[in-house]
Amino acid sequence: MPEVEYHTDARAIVLNRLKNIALRPGIMVVCGGTADLPVAEEAVVTAELMGNKVEKAYDIGVAGLHRLLDQLPRLRQSRVVVAVAGMEGALPSVISGLVSIPVIAVPTSVGYGANLGGLAPLLAMLNSCAAGVSVVNINNGFGAGYVAALINGRQSQP
Repeated sequence: MPEVEYHTDARAIVLNRLKNIALRPGIMVVCGGTADLPVAEEAVVTAELMGNKVEKAYDIGVAGLHRLLDQLPRLRQSRVVVAVAGMEGALPSVISGLVSIPVIAVPTSVGYGANLGGLAPLLAMLNSCAAGVSVVNINNGFGAGYVAALINGRQSQP
């Protein structure tokens, strides 16, 4: 019988019915800073519950570009990337310029200065000129994980 699980980082309670099932590889979830972690983990939990193996790389925002570039081989092995970022929201655009796969951008409401509750990164992501970026709403880790799982499932079918 499935057990109820509480994922502290994702702030989610789930009933996982996929125990002992082989998971599809292909999704990578990244976030700019540790403040973005709850939204990123929500995307991870959602994609995993939909039968996907999820790679993670956290705290790789553009303010420390070397950390992002260190993850480039892993990013390029993925089929889809979920990029979670607050502040100025530049992370998805930078990643999309480095890979040739879909990037799902998730703005978060964390940040200081003129973050405006997530509106600043949302607008930056919507205005991205990098091809392959799609944007979900502020703090919508669930929506991003769901779409990533759909994309990953479609690409693995004949």
